[in-house]
Amino acid sequence: MENLKKRWGIDSNFQLIIILIVFSITGSSSLFVGRPILEYFNISKEMGWLYWPLRLLVIFPAYQVLLVLYGWLFGQFKFFWNFEKRMLSHMGLKFLFKENNG
Repeated sequence: MENLKKRWGIDSNFQLIIILIVFSITGSSSLFVGRPILEYFNISKEMGWLYWPLRLLVIFPAYQVLLVLYGWLFGQFKFFWNFEKRMLSHMGLKFLFKENNG
């Protein structure tokens, strides 16, 4: 756990536990939220192989939004906002967070 705390730049075990709780709640919630969205668009397993890519396309944005939302609710907004920016930057979506240094 010390390596994880060092990597994430956090000091306390309490903060680490809160962060892990947020990750776990977000994963479960994104699946829960994704289900009615899939049903609304009539996306079901009967679609064959197309079902799983479509499911991921629905769940991925839900996860991103919920991660920051739960991070805020648990008082860890700064950590999760920075985490989100790093993750999306690694995926080639850095342009979403381009800061205007005007």
